[in-house]
Amino acid sequence: MMSAPVIVIVTVIGSAAFVSRALCMTSRLIGVGLFGIALLLLSAPAFADQTIMAADSAQVDCQASAKDLTRISLVEDEFASVSKIASGNPAEDFSVVNEPVRGDIYLSVPDGFAKPALSFFGTSKRGYVYKFVCRVGGDQAAQIFVSNPAIASEKAAEEGQRQRPSPQDAAVELMQAMAANGNVQGYEMRQRALRPVQVGDLKVQMIAEYRGSDLTGKVLRIENKGAKPVDLDETTVAPVNTLAASIAEPRLGPGQITTAYLISRNGRP
Repeated sequence: MMSAPVIVIVTVIGSAAFVSRALCMTSRLIGVGLFGIALLLLSAPAFADQTIMAADSAQVDCQASAKDLTRISLVEDEFASVSKIASGNPAEDFSVVNEPVRGDIYLSVPDGFAKPALSFFGTSKRGYVYKFVCRVGGDQAAQIFVSNPAIASEKAAEEGQRQRPSPQDAAVELMQAMAANGNVQGYEMRQRALRPVQVGDLKVQMIAEYRGSDLTGKVLRIENKGAKPVDLDETTVAPVNTLAASIAEPRLGPGQITTAYLISRNGRP
């Protein structure tokens, strides 16, 4: 994108080219119009709204109005306090007004303010601190928007926490994946057959494990080695730290085999 001075130069050159065509009234009118636009561009203020990226404890270099108000707004944040030195001389001091609704601040300097710049520290409600050094100049009101990249990361983390499923919902999702012998994002699936354990008439063997950051799922193969049917439930096959359990065939006849799915929280005894 061309800057304002470049646009002015191009506009003046274009207007001169059209005005020089003395025999063409339309071209001369276009040239006069372009020349007028160039004058408007030259008379425009040298600065407009300022958007500045700043990290915590960084210096914010900005432009403050010498004749009007200067608004400073923290993007996705608000000012909590402003710290500055009072010179004791009203002609060398500036005022700060904290607008409570949006959390912005408004700066103003007195007539005859002699200092080339004003400086102060601002603390935000999110706990960030910025050092502001604003050059003073211009008659128009000024706006400064300060954006901290760390806030976007904070908001993404907050959004992720809100979208994170509850342990119960996560357990249901994991249970469905284990029953379908599928994969689950965020879990490492290991298909391995450990040595079977005999529990009464039941032969129990772990054949797969799903391990994530919060939950662990286990797939068990259970065989009834006895002569009588066995009724299976959580107390029969699941340890005390089990969050959820599901048994494919709760009533197991002699010689029959079924599959059980157990989910527990990591780090629990």
